Amino acid sequence: MSEIRVWVDGQVVDMNAPTLRALDHGVTVGDGAFETCKIVDGKAFALTRHFRRLGRTLDGLGLPQVDEAHVREGIEAVLSGDPIPFGRVRITVTGGLGPLSSDRTDSPATVIVAATPSRPHKPSAAVITVPWVRNERGATAGLKTTSYAENVIAISRAISQGAEEALMANTRDELCEGTASNVFVVTDGVLRTPPLESGCLAGITRELAIEWGRAAGLEVVEETLPFSVLETADEVIISNSSRDVQGVHVVDGRQLAAPGPITQKLVDVWRQAERDLGMDP
Repeated sequence: MSEIRVWVDGQVVDMNAPTLRALDHGVTVGDGAFETCKIVDGKAFALTRHFRRLGRTLDGLGLPQVDEAHVREGIEAVLSGDPIPFGRVRITVTGGLGPLSSDRTDSPATVIVAATPSRPHKPSAAVITVPWVRNERGATAGLKTTSYAENVIAISRAISQGAEEALMANTRDELCEGTASNVFVVTDGVLRTPPLESGCLAGITRELAIEWGRAAGLEVVEETLPFSVLETADEVIISNSSRDVQGVHVVDGRQLAAPGPITQKLVDVWRQAERDLGMDP
């Protein structure tokens, strides 16, 4: 494992040092929120948008808002020193000290910031579909919470089958999202992605891809799609903060050209907009 720089509640700590209380609610019941930002040349990408979404998740969980300036101190602490050329910085906020049950105390939150170098993803990925679904009516639908066990199971299935990501439907058998990505498809020359009402996460990369794609003249439609569209789509794209927008060359063994022409246009638009608008678009 690469060296991970860690800051917890105001202090830089060794990545292997015990720093969380045994009864932290993030440990006992997964009560918390998180954000993961791309690092480019030692700087975190799209922080303003990530803080905005972190606030929405904390609201949705009923947790107090965190002091953004305090969290930014943690980000600066883990990004200081030798610049990380490419990687990830993760902000985690838990419910703090809690009982051995789902109810909470009035403990202050635990705030963790961690940064690690990583390698950019390849131009395309292999994905599978899995039988488990997102509950678009669930209490945490659309929130980026630390309760990730469903994703661990699904991504483990994908890796065991030689894929990098697992795609899921919602309870209505509509296309929803991946374990750690949003999904786009191309049909009839149009770039389409599930609406937030599907239960998918409001991905920062998804948001920017829609904005930048439309500004560049691409037809990008948010619409309800049957899960079966993955069996016939001309192109499939997955997106998240470390992948940006990435073509898919295999879905459940079905080969696709990747990156396809629309995918390549979106990739080009993304790269140009990122250069023009900088690290906090």
